[in-house]
Amino acid sequence: MQRALSLNSSPDIGVPLRLLLSAPVFVLLAALLLLWEGPTAMVSRWTAPTLALTHLLTLGALASAMAGAMMQILPVATGINVYAPRTTSTAVHSLLSSGTLVLAAGFLSGQAWLFPLAGGLLGGALLWLAVACAGGLWHYRKQSTKGSIEILAATRFAIMALTVTATIGIILAAGWAGWLPLSRLLTDMHAAWGLLGWVGLLIIGMAYQVIPIFQVTELYPKTVTRWLAPTLFVLLVAFTVNRYLTSSIQWEIGRAIALLLLGGFLVFAAITFQLLWTRKRPEADTTTLFWRTAMVSLAGCAPVWLLQISGAGDFTVTLGVLFIVGFAWSAINGMLYKIIPFLLWYHLQKDLTIALRVVPKVKEIIPDAIAIRQFWPHLVALLLLVAASFKPMPFTHASALALAVSALWLLWNIAYALRLFKLAKREIAQALATTTPPWQR
Repeated sequence: MQRALSLNSSPDIGVPLRLLLSAPVFVLLAALLLLWEGPTAMVSRWTAPTLALTHLLTLGALASAMAGAMMQILPVATGINVYAPRTTSTAVHSLLSSGTLVLAAGFLSGQAWLFPLAGGLLGGALLWLAVACAGGLWHYRKQSTKGSIEILAATRFAIMALTVTATIGIILAAGWAGWLPLSRLLTDMHAAWGLLGWVGLLIIGMAYQVIPIFQVTELYPKTVTRWLAPTLFVLLVAFTVNRYLTSSIQWEIGRAIALLLLGGFLVFAAITFQLLWTRKRPEADTTTLFWRTAMVSLAGCAPVWLLQISGAGDFTVTLGVLFIVGFAWSAINGMLYKIIPFLLWYHLQKDLTIALRVVPKVKEIIPDAIAIRQFWPHLVALLLLVAASFKPMPFTHASALALAVSALWLLWNIAYALRLFKLAKREIAQALATTTPPWQR
């Protein structure tokens, strides 16, 4: 693994930015829906409001941000671009955003005809993304940078998991439309491949690069970067196959595989938390706090899951809150404070032949003193959401308000960065006009 970045491979600014900007918008929509529906959205994972809320977060927020981050980080970290990045970004963004809204509307309204439309839009978006990534990995394979094998391996497994998730999702959409029988088992597989496979494996792969570089930590152990992602993928395959086998020890085998999956994610959480705790910069910045929150939430899934399988009750909503909001969204929210400033800074100065003082530094685009203020409402929202998963009545509305405040604050901080970017572009143009000789203009 390398610490150096291949900056010249960075795509056009619009490729990742449109997808990254969509993520907090969908978190805000999810918060507003939770505020509107109230406690009924936190009672069970099977209610229509819960399903709509879940997909606004997983598809609208997580998938958008992960697609944008992958289109930016993959070429910079490995030298390999997604195939046809501009077309792919535009298509995936439009299909994913519209499909997520149609799917949420389908759950909330109960209109069967919306589900085939949502399945077509979302299936098209996710399969397009998977094919474009796979095509890029193959087409540009000879351009891969030295030391990028681990992140590429994790990305490949995540893309395969995305393909499985999208395929199952299309089948489930047909079921909601009344064309096929709905299967709870298939729904469980959809959740497992989407969350543990696509989301989990891609965040793990991205962390191998962004944690050491942006958090100034030691590298992940070689054994972990080499074996963790493929092991988790194989365990997911084994878990899926076992669920469809008829055996007298099927339950025992399934629990053993699930415990191994849990152990793999706990290893990642523990090592990442230890790297963040012993980072070379002693004072934690905003992104550090978000990543620590993500790792604590991921580790928190373990005791909740053990309670779930012990028969003590139904804790699936708590698991969803911890994994989706606590782990995945916390990690992504934190990464946005590194990716967006770096992206804007790079595109301000990449074509300059002289140094200009008007070009802001990366840390000035979203200063940490501004970013840190958004972490606290995010943390409050997470704690209240966990509380609401146990006691919906007293905590749901408060958690929705806190989540809305957090999303709006993040959008405000990103808008601050974009305003600074536009101002800097004007100042750069003015500075170049006064420093460039007339015959070179």
